[in-house]
Amino acid sequence: MTQARPSIPIRTASGKPSAQALAQMDKRWRWRYVMLAPHRLGFLLAMVVLVASGVWWALVQLDRSTAWLGMSAAVSPTLAHSAVMAFGFIPLFFSGFLFTAGPKWLGVQPLPVQTLQYPLLAQALGWLLWLAGAYLQAWVAYGGLALACAGLLWMSARFWGLVRLSRAQDQLHARVIACACALGSVSLAGLWLSLVGGQGALARVWVFTGLWGFVVVVYVTVAHRMIPFFTSSAMPMVQSWRPFWVLWLMLAAALMQVLAAWLEWAGVSASRAGPVWGLLHGTLQLAVGGILIWLAVVWGLVQSLKNKLLAMLHIGFLWLGVAFLLGGAAQWLAWGLGLGGLALGALHGLTMGCLASLMLAMVTRVSCGHSGRALVADRIAWSLFWLLQVCTVLRIAATVPGVPGAVTLWLLPLAAVLWAGTMGVWGTRLGRWYGCLRADGRPG
Repeated sequence: MTQARPSIPIRTASGKPSAQALAQMDKRWRWRYVMLAPHRLGFLLAMVVLVASGVWWALVQLDRSTAWLGMSAAVSPTLAHSAVMAFGFIPLFFSGFLFTAGPKWLGVQPLPVQTLQYPLLAQALGWLLWLAGAYLQAWVAYGGLALACAGLLWMSARFWGLVRLSRAQDQLHARVIACACALGSVSLAGLWLSLVGGQGALARVWVFTGLWGFVVVVYVTVAHRMIPFFTSSAMPMVQSWRPFWVLWLMLAAALMQVLAAWLEWAGVSASRAGPVWGLLHGTLQLAVGGILIWLAVVWGLVQSLKNKLLAMLHIGFLWLGVAFLLGGAAQWLAWGLGLGGLALGALHGLTMGCLASLMLAMVTRVSCGHSGRALVADRIAWSLFWLLQVCTVLRIAATVPGVPGAVTLWLLPLAAVLWAGTMGVWGTRLGRWYGCLRADGRPG
């Protein structure tokens, strides 16, 4: 008679999976594992759009510098690039965060992942069609944009549903984000209508409206809630300080940029009042930039340098103040010396320096925590973060007045290729995590 084999203990006394259970755990990448949690699906689709758009833009910049590829555009490449950078992968990253942390903020039950798959898939597919159509057929691009717009509207409605169900006392941050998502949906619809109507200048205004009124508003709202909390948790000697006037200031600064975009479209900058408005706008940007840099220091910028993952968040936020300072300097240089170009540097200080750095930091943090890994920035994550900083500086350098055109001609593709490589490595690495079971064997 054979002796029965002893059963393998599934859990230890502490409730954690046993070593034997972990050893037998499925290590393969499977789509059904992507559907285990909202952040897995949202982040994975965001990575697909991020990497695809990075490679696409690198090819565009290389072709502009060398004419090797002979690419012929059906949609303005600059507009296609700005639209996907503002509305493409970032809302998908938002979805992973909002439908994971949002229910905890609001004290409601999280939505099943299956209810989110169609709005998120619609956005991802729509933006891939947008990129393809930009160099194939305009109608393909416009169809993709309409699909992405429907997906964003659907996703925003889902989040508003959570807000309406909440009975939590503190709903301010969630409601601000929900309003920003609504404005983002309107902006994307306005972009589509403008392109279909042949209004390129108006389409550009809608991109800036979405960037500042949607993306930046969500970023600063989350930063106001989370950066002081993360800092005080990791470093008890730093007190969590987040007065609401700081949030109102950042929101007002973002809406000021929306107003500036519409005034420029209305022709104010070309009117007699143009110089006055330009100087006022520049001065306000300089003031906001100074306050934001002071805030970054108060929130623990210097102390955070001892913790790499935390430092990534603080350095990303610091770029927001730098971007406003660059924007203010650009206005004054244009008025005093007639030198333009730096405004584009300020824009990339915002998008690449602030938004991308915070994206890399926050998504890495959430992905580590929800994949059963230690909440640390390892050598790979830390190196990718600093490659992003180099990429940002190169892109800003290309806009500095006085830089020779021949230098700019190669700075742009260099920055684009470095961006594509950095995001490609980061996206591939984390993309594997989302389709595998947690390293610690726990659910989620």
